[in-house]
Amino acid sequence: MKESQSLTNSLLMEVDVLSNRLRNIKQSYKTTGNKALKERLFSENKNIFKRVNEIHKIAGLLNKNNDEKINFSNLLVEIAKRTLNENKFESNLFFL
Repeated sequence: MKESQSLTNSLLMEVDVLSNRLRNIKQSYKTTGNKALKERLFSENKNIFKRVNEIHKIAGLLNKNNDEKINFSNLLVEIAKRTLNENKFESNLFFL
């Protein structure tokens, strides 16, 4: 199976948007005192994390079927992995 570059590029853009949204959620969570907003931000963070994890799995499948060392699916795997790791590292923010 050949890698679909348009699919991979769309997923790259989606991970970038989701990664930025995760950072914005964390910043908003730190600065708000509204309990209902904190609950919504926590829920949204969880849903975005799930989506990035799904994209990471898809990227792994795309990358597995590609023999090239340098390709977009490899980049997608790395960006998704970094986003997941960043979110795991800072997940204790929600339990302060």
